Amino acid sequence: MNNLKDLPKIDLHCHLDGSLSKSFIEHCLKRNVSALELTAPSDCASLAEYLTKFDLPISCIQTRENLKAAVIDLLRQAREDNILYMEIRFAPTLSVNASLGYKDIYEAVIEGANEGLKSFGVYSNIIICAMRHHTKEQNLEMLKIGREYLGNGICALDLAGDEAGFPNELFTYLFEEARRLDMPFTVHSGECGSINNIKLAVEAGAKRIGHGICLVNDPALMRLCKEKNIGFELCPTSNYQTKAVKTIASYPLRNFLDFGIIATVNTDNMTVSDTTMSKEYELITQKLNIAKDELIQLYENSIRLSFANDDVKNMLYKTVKDYEK
Repeated sequence: MNNLKDLPKIDLHCHLDGSLSKSFIEHCLKRNVSALELTAPSDCASLAEYLTKFDLPISCIQTRENLKAAVIDLLRQAREDNILYMEIRFAPTLSVNASLGYKDIYEAVIEGANEGLKSFGVYSNIIICAMRHHTKEQNLEMLKIGREYLGNGICALDLAGDEAGFPNELFTYLFEEARRLDMPFTVHSGECGSINNIKLAVEAGAKRIGHGICLVNDPALMRLCKEKNIGFELCPTSNYQTKAVKTIASYPLRNFLDFGIIATVNTDNMTVSDTTMSKEYELITQKLNIAKDELIQLYENSIRLSFANDDVKNMLYKTVKDYEK
C-alpha cells in the first residue's frame, strides 16, 4: 500500500473547536498550553467527560478575526494530511457575545474557508451546530440566520452536545424548522447507546447520522437505513475515547460495510482526540483489517454523502480515479 498520507482524503465530521492546533491556541491565549489541557485521555469515562476538553479552544474563537483564522488553521492542517474536501462543523451560539452576532460569525468562518481554499487548495463547507443544552430560541435563531448563507459557504445543520442528557425527542421543533426551511441536516445520534435517537433522527429526515455506533444492535433499523441510503459519519478514535465502543477490536466499521450501510471514516476532533485522517486510516487498516480498496470505497462514500456541489464532487471523483492509476 502506498503511504497513507499520500492517499486523497475527505473529512465530513470535524469540529472546528476540537481541532484547533496547539500553536493556534497558544497564539490566542498568549501562553504555553500542555497536551493535558488539549487532549482527552484514552480512558475517558464518558462523552460528557470528553466534552470538557472544549472549554479552552472555545475561548479562542470569540472574535471575528480568530474565527476566520481558526478555519484557515484547520484547512492548513487538512492540506498537510492530503484532505481535499472537509466539512467543518461548529456551534455558532458558543461564539455569540456582546460584540459578535450570528452574521459576523457566519461571515468570518466563510471568509476563512475561502481564504483556506486560496492558500491551501482545500475545498470546504460549514455545518452549523445547534447545541442540545441551548434554548429553543437560541437554536432557532442560529438556524434562521444560518439559512441565509446556505449554498454560500454553509451547507447543513447539525445537532450536537450531550446526547444522553438531551435526547432527540426534545428537538422535534428543530427538525421541523429545518425541513420547513429546506435545510439539510445531520444529527449526532447513537454515540451513547441510544438506538431510539438514531430512529428519531431518521424519521425526522436526517440525511446522515453522526457516529450511530449502536445501530449494529438493531438489524431492522440497519435495513431501514440501508433502504433510505442514510449515511453514517464514523469516528473510530473518538468513539473509543467516549466509550461508544469498549474496544477498538469491537468497532463496527466492518459490520456497516458488509451490511451495505454507507459508512465514512472521519476525525471528529483532531486535537482533542490527537488524531488525523491518516491516523484513522492506519487504525482501521491495522486493527480492523480494512483493505486499500475499501479505503477507496470509504472515500467514494464520503463524496456521495457530502453536501458539496456537483462540481466539487466531480473533482473529488476524478482525483481518486487518477490516484488509482
